[in-house]
Amino acid sequence: MQFLKFFIFFLTFHFLGTTNFEKAEKLYQQQKWEQAKALFEECLKENPKDFKTIEYLGDIAGHQKNWDEAIKYYKTLKIQFPKTARYFYKYGGSLGMKAKSVNKFKALGMISDIEKSFLMAAKLDPKHIESRWALVMFYIQIPGIVGGSEAKAQKHSNELMALSKVDGYMSQGYINEYFERYTEAEKDYSKAHEIGNSKTTFQKLYNLYFNKIKDSVKAKKLKEQFEK
Repeated sequence: MQFLKFFIFFLTFHFLGTTNFEKAEKLYQQQKWEQAKALFEECLKENPKDFKTIEYLGDIAGHQKNWDEAIKYYKTLKIQFPKTARYFYKYGGSLGMKAKSVNKFKALGMISDIEKSFLMAAKLDPKHIESRWALVMFYIQIPGIVGGSEAKAQKHSNELMALSKVDGYMSQGYINEYFERYTEAEKDYSKAHEIGNSKTTFQKLYNLYFNKIKDSVKAKKLKEQFEK
């Protein structure tokens, strides 16, 4: 009888925990960050080592631009799972976003950790597209004196090209657009759009036409073709 009571208690506790997690996931999908966060925190109290809950909490912190909290959760995950690329990628991403929100001197002190995190993610997963995109943007945006380099960005763009033609051409376009080589950027984005024909590829090419090249005719024609 005592065993039966314990068994019933265990089942009740177990399913209540599962239900809370599922509710939290649903709230997360609905972008109800505060409500999802509260439930996930309850789940974490019940199971402090639930890595999926920790990741959700890190993601919510990111959506809310609470970079310190996001960094804390992702750091826990990358330490616990040192061979999982996406945890290093998310950790580096949250560090990068925090670096954009602090003064330049503090940001400079974070560059090395950001770079190492993205490089580790790329090393751990040869097919990890997101980390290579992050490295392209990282090396283009940071000053040359602290490691910024078009050549380094190009290296990771080439890796993207080998993994995904769309991402490869999009990243080439990004590099050329950044350096105001708009004719080359147009070629790259056009190739990406021909292959992908997605909202993302359309927006990049449309934005180039409308805001950079200032060619409203091309922009209008592209929009009409995409909306057919």
